[in-house]
Amino acid sequence: MPTLLLVAIAGFLAQLVDGSLGMGFGVTATTGLLAVGTAPVMASASVHLAKIGTAVVSGAAHWRMRNVDWRMVGWLALPGGIGGFLGASVLSSVAAGSARGWMALLLVVLGSYVVLRFSAWSTPVRSSGLTPAGRRWLIPLGSIGGFVDSVGGGGWGPVTTSTLLSTGRILPRRTVGTVNTSELIVSLGATTGFLLHNGGSAWKWPVTLGLLIGGVVAAPLAAWLVRILPVRVLGVGAGGLIVFSNSRLLLDTVGVPQTPGVLLTTALGLVWAAGLVWAIRSEVRQRRSARLGATDADEHDYAYEAR
Repeated sequence: MPTLLLVAIAGFLAQLVDGSLGMGFGVTATTGLLAVGTAPVMASASVHLAKIGTAVVSGAAHWRMRNVDWRMVGWLALPGGIGGFLGASVLSSVAAGSARGWMALLLVVLGSYVVLRFSAWSTPVRSSGLTPAGRRWLIPLGSIGGFVDSVGGGGWGPVTTSTLLSTGRILPRRTVGTVNTSELIVSLGATTGFLLHNGGSAWKWPVTLGLLIGGVVAAPLAAWLVRILPVRVLGVGAGGLIVFSNSRLLLDTVGVPQTPGVLLTTALGLVWAAGLVWAIRSEVRQRRSARLGATDADEHDYAYEAR
């Protein structure tokens, strides 16, 4: 029962992040599972089995809202499923001790990417869509995203969604809907790989069940949260949490002594806190400027009418 509760909390937090940012369920859930001592293979396998259910629901919802570009799904999903299968095979063949260190490194990289994506990088969307030649680039993108997703326990959204958004050619809602729909095939490929290489031992049902329960409970709250909290603050907060949570494990893996490790982790925490303060202040300034602009426009209209 305590394990189920802890994993449900991890799934709850993961769904809050994913429902608010359109990415991050796998990365956040895997971070939580590693923190409570789950083996890397079991963590990734459980996350992907749980994501089969969430991907079905999410894909159906996006399809009904016409957020899915089925031409992009065709180019993205199948390579992603193959990459997911290969990633699961690689992770299953790596010793548990070294796999934990490699997974922590990958999660630190992905968390840093999420922070940068929602802070420093911003690209206007022209909504012109991808050309046929551009869609062919979805094959390597899907393959890499699926492989990273399996090896790291997450990463499909940070790799594919961020890359597609950075092109400035696809509406954000179409990007999120297409990537989420494609994730079903990626999760099926990864789950098949874990099943073939590990059998039923790859999963503990309380872990998968806990992720599902936590995700279902958090889904309505995430939909409400995205309305009141700015995306920039959520991205910096979630990405920084992923980096901070995995940094200690990464330092232990490479053999950093305890005292320097604590100092480095503390410094990283202070940088994360400074980043959150910056994100909040930037959002406040942006909203204040928007209000002032609206006020100036109203005064201009009033003066024009008075004349």
